[in-house]
Amino acid sequence: MILYELIDFEILRVIWWLLLGVLLIGFALTDGFDMGVGALLPFVARTDLERRQAINTVGPVWEGNQVWFILGGGAIFAAWPPLYAVSFSGFYLAMFTVLAALILRPVGFKYRSKRESTAWRSAWDWALFVGGAVPALIFGVAVGNILVGVPFHLTPELIPMYDGPFYAKFFGLLNPFSLLAGLISLAMLLQHGAAWLALKTDGMVETRARRLGPFFGYLAAVGFALAGVWLAVGIDGFAFAGEVVTDGPSNPLLSEVIRGGSWLDAYGDRPWIATAPLMGFVGILMAARSFGGHGDLSPLLWSKLGIFGVISTVGLTMFPFILPSSVDPNASLTVWDSSSSHMTLFVMLVCTAIFMPLILAYTAWVYSVLWGKVTVEDIEDNSETVY
Repeated sequence: MILYELIDFEILRVIWWLLLGVLLIGFALTDGFDMGVGALLPFVARTDLERRQAINTVGPVWEGNQVWFILGGGAIFAAWPPLYAVSFSGFYLAMFTVLAALILRPVGFKYRSKRESTAWRSAWDWALFVGGAVPALIFGVAVGNILVGVPFHLTPELIPMYDGPFYAKFFGLLNPFSLLAGLISLAMLLQHGAAWLALKTDGMVETRARRLGPFFGYLAAVGFALAGVWLAVGIDGFAFAGEVVTDGPSNPLLSEVIRGGSWLDAYGDRPWIATAPLMGFVGILMAARSFGGHGDLSPLLWSKLGIFGVISTVGLTMFPFILPSSVDPNASLTVWDSSSSHMTLFVMLVCTAIFMPLILAYTAWVYSVLWGKVTVEDIEDNSETVY
């Protein structure tokens, strides 16, 4: 219990905010290239062998990559219960759409090659496209809505209530800024998928991936820059109106929050966070540039840096806000008032310290075993054992 007493509530809240970011970034870095490959499938692979070649680059690893998504949802549920309650109820239809699209992936992987029919395989190829493109788009739309503010308020009993009709929980998310954020997310993961294919394939699939990768990279960079300008001049930020209690009870209604100014005011208060968007731009642009070289690994590494920078930019710009409310700023959820108890966060941290290294070690071992390119010859020689 000595360690428990040494780590105070405020520090634990920040640690779990960081860990949530790590889990979300881990999901984007790993499952992101799975989704990117699926979304690129109809465009980089034109024959059945080429499509099987592309699918087999992600077929053995996608389930392990999805662990990060599950861990992220579990961390939100256990460490940030109000965030789980508000986001999963408010984004219910969007979440359902994402899950429906993600379900298409395992079914597509397992059933695509069960029949020789061209129409059958083509249908499953488009299902894999939907399973990659739709989640990539909606995740970005969700982030855009978080920056704009979500239309919810809290009752005195801290029950989240959403304004507007039920269908607005989906169609209301499709505002212009959030659609831009969705397109940035989609373009970024398409570049990530192209970088993965440049590493893991050869022949025409690799050639087409290297041709498409820069286009999506430049598109993501332009969109990221436009979003920054939009945040600066067209979207109000959120701020605390008075003194902030960082180790108090998890009750957002105890704090006074105002809306005004800009999210980018954070860069004046904490200039060092400018390193995050810088990493985003450098990573995306260098990945786009490196597709034209002869290195197989460099586009993927640069793409990972870009994704890390973009996601970090959102978190650091908003800190300490996690889910702001556009209709009642005082109901906005922040790092300081929407976490679990001190003891819960501590016990979870101990469990994370034990199991996270095991997950990382196992993941590294799997990728080392599967290292190397997937060739058309591999598919032809092992037609009964590959996807």
